[in-house]
Amino acid sequence: MRTLIFSLFVAIAAAHAQTAPVTPRQTADAYYARGLAAERAGDVAAAQAAFGAALQVNPQHANARYRLGLLRTNAASIAARGRENKIGGVMIPEILLDEATVSETIELLGKLIERESEGATAPNFVVQDPKGLLRERKITLQLKNVPASAVLQYVTTQADAKIRYDEHAVVIEPR
Repeated sequence: MRTLIFSLFVAIAAAHAQTAPVTPRQTADAYYARGLAAERAGDVAAAQAAFGAALQVNPQHANARYRLGLLRTNAASIAARGRENKIGGVMIPEILLDEATVSETIELLGKLIERESEGATAPNFVVQDPKGLLRERKITLQLKNVPASAVLQYVTTQADAKIRYDEHAVVIEPR
């Protein structure tokens, strides 16, 4: 009997929670939370839209106004961090290279990232090597089940290069 009463109480509470009115403050807070999640993911446009929606619902939402201002100031670095996180989240099942050039390696890695992410991540690698220092460097890799960011680290270590995540590209250049 107690189990039946408890189950009935849980069902009534769940039904009430679904029909309880949502206040404008709760709606604004939900948009704000979405904005924070988008900002952490590096999606500046989605974060701006969510913080803007929070301010439309509640123009006095100080946190949304503050985060929106930070986004305007730090959009490039937030997008760069998001690009780095996206690349780091892609697992490369296997990469085997023997004496490949840096350009060949980076091109292959870009294709692998796009394939493994099913098109969701396009890394846009750019090799900046005006003096041709990376042209002759050869890369040999035998890796299985590693994040794409780890592959990139191996490549830059072997090539004596460095990585810079920009808003719109991943730049590889000599040290």
